Amino acid sequence: MDVDVAAVIVTYNSESHISALLDSIPAALGGLSGSVVIVDNGSTDRTLEILDARTDCVVVRSTNVGYAAGMNRAVEASPPARSILILNPDATLDPDAVPRMLAVLDLPGVGIVAPRVREADGELSPTLRRRPSLGRVGGLSFTALPQFTERIEDPREYENEHDVDWAVGAILLVASECYSALGGMDESYFLYSEETDFCLRAEDAGWSTRYTPDAGAAHVGAGSGESSTTHTMKILNRIRIYRRRSGPVRGQIYFWLSVLVELRRAILGRGRSWVAVRALLIPSTRPPALGLGGRLVPR
Repeated sequence: MDVDVAAVIVTYNSESHISALLDSIPAALGGLSGSVVIVDNGSTDRTLEILDARTDCVVVRSTNVGYAAGMNRAVEASPPARSILILNPDATLDPDAVPRMLAVLDLPGVGIVAPRVREADGELSPTLRRRPSLGRVGGLSFTALPQFTERIEDPREYENEHDVDWAVGAILLVASECYSALGGMDESYFLYSEETDFCLRAEDAGWSTRYTPDAGAAHVGAGSGESSTTHTMKILNRIRIYRRRSGPVRGQIYFWLSVLVELRRAILGRGRSWVAVRALLIPSTRPPALGLGGRLVPR
């Protein structure tokens, strides 16, 4: 049976958060019909025990195939739906959030909708982003100038509905037609940058990513933990997506600028950046899951 919304979630050691998310979904759907499919990427905590005790979701057990692959598997296991609701396990949705997002998704040309998101303390979470560029190497610049800053910090940018280059993928509503036409998420990223790639490929194909402040949600962040490995994955995948979209010459420049940015961060005391610098300069030390051990500049 077709449903209005297919909610898809990938868990990995998410015992502290998943119940709150699932509990928030019924009220968030309002009067819409929906399904919930969770792909568990090999959790070793109590996540599966918690999920097995519930009757409001379908659970697909998996090895750790990565976030993008997990999402694609969850979509494949879902019933046909008008839209796909991508959720991180450490998010929660406000009542009626999904109908409000769906109303925006139904606008001409819109393929992806991002809601207004709060941090754990209730403050605005700056989830909107500008596209990668040479001036925005490092992503979260200490300047407030748009040409050098990928993350949109200005609270005024979160007051009105508008199109954006891309948005953090913790809570996104995607038109099923859009998801299918793009072939789902690019699994080569494994973890991080898959939503950047997805939104930019959607734009290439004629679908916009639209932000709406009328739908609300909360996101704890770092629900699966933060480590030197995950930080390194972020940096490598940022280089990879830029090179794929901008070509080898600009990709080389972006790579070396990334080395300099991470080296600066390391010198200023950020320990994870030393690991990232080593991985950038010595491909054999990169996380094996990314498959990037053969070339200096990631592809």
